[in-house]
Amino acid sequence: MARLMTTQLLFLLVLVGAGCGAQLRTTRARTELLNVCMDAKHHKEKPSPEDELHDQCGPWKKNSCCSVNTSQEAHKDISYLYRFNWDHCGKMEPACKRHFIQDTCLYECSPNLGPWIQQVDQSWRKERILNVPLCKEDCQNWWEDCRTSYTCKINWHKGWNWTSGHNQCPAEARCAPFDVYFPTPDVLCNEIWSHSYKASNYTRGSGRCIQMWFDPAQGNPNEEVARFYAKAMSGAEPCRAWPLSLSLVLLLWLLN
Repeated sequence: MARLMTTQLLFLLVLVGAGCGAQLRTTRARTELLNVCMDAKHHKEKPSPEDELHDQCGPWKKNSCCSVNTSQEAHKDISYLYRFNWDHCGKMEPACKRHFIQDTCLYECSPNLGPWIQQVDQSWRKERILNVPLCKEDCQNWWEDCRTSYTCKINWHKGWNWTSGHNQCPAEARCAPFDVYFPTPDVLCNEIWSHSYKASNYTRGSGRCIQMWFDPAQGNPNEEVARFYAKAMSGAEPCRAWPLSLSLVLLLWLLN
């Protein structure tokens, strides 16, 4: 019986040790979760001040992953950034377009998306963001301001006709008001960029969701949010204690 219990404890120790080792290796591989830029098409290698960021990208002047040129292109229709045509189903309402410009500025300029950066095997980027918790008001306002604009697709990352050099609706797709393809704010935020965002139930100022819009005079609230999630994702300390605890239990068992 004693030999059986000892064997079981040793087996448990090995399993937990292996699991913790894998977790620690993962943690070390993703140590740079704060103040980082994605390895993507137009991002800088490291964030730094950019005093002349254009218009809606201005909130990231003090510390930015985008260049001045990128910030200018983010405001243009069919810019060189991605050759994306916002007006693929007729003229997009200006109130709607400003959200897509802000979305582009957040994606290109923010150094606070590290906890959600994932590696990808794509020709135009090596990393992407996944399930960034976007504040409730940002999703709601984006959806409200775009309801009267038109689109033909729910996932804007793929499935377009690019033969003209910019995106056009697929032949089988029909143009309809936004709320036909995106019946709720959550659907809009979650689906439009392949789950780059995840609609959050947290509100602005909570410290638990990323703000697409903020007043830079009050500081960047996304720094606190990134720190919170980076700390939650590290999760290494409890794991480190497990092998030691189990070793002590095993030692006490053998002494008895």
